[in-house]
Amino acid sequence: MNTAYAPAFAAFGGSAFGAISTIVTGWVTRRRRHRERDFARSISKRERLYRSFIEEASRLYADALVSDKSEIPQLVKLYALVGRMRILSSDEVVQAAERAARLIIETYVSPNREFVDLPAFMEDMDPLRGFGEACRRELQSITLR
Repeated sequence: MNTAYAPAFAAFGGSAFGAISTIVTGWVTRRRRHRERDFARSISKRERLYRSFIEEASRLYADALVSDKSEIPQLVKLYALVGRMRILSSDEVVQAAERAARLIIETYVSPNREFVDLPAFMEDMDPLRGFGEACRRELQSITLR
């Protein structure tokens, strides 16, 4: 083999290696960016779902305290939110949501409350505490990964 070809092969090898490393670096960077974007979307989707559930459950619970006539379409909306959680959320969050929904239904069938009854059931006033804590734990565990 002629020694004159050695520098040409070395230059070609260096150029090829440089081109391949640039392509691989770009691919890895793009893939990481897409993964981070998808992760942020997933968190945002869960946060919107949890916020919708909290708003709807709070409204229904307040209505259940003063009324014994339940709004079936509104309860369906609440259970639709729970169904969406079954797809996206952990079992702990789904179970907490189901407990909150069950408590709302039990409150509808219980006697109506008056404002003077408030001190007697202050402990029960936050039916979404367990749900909120489960959501917080889930979102913290996801972000720590």
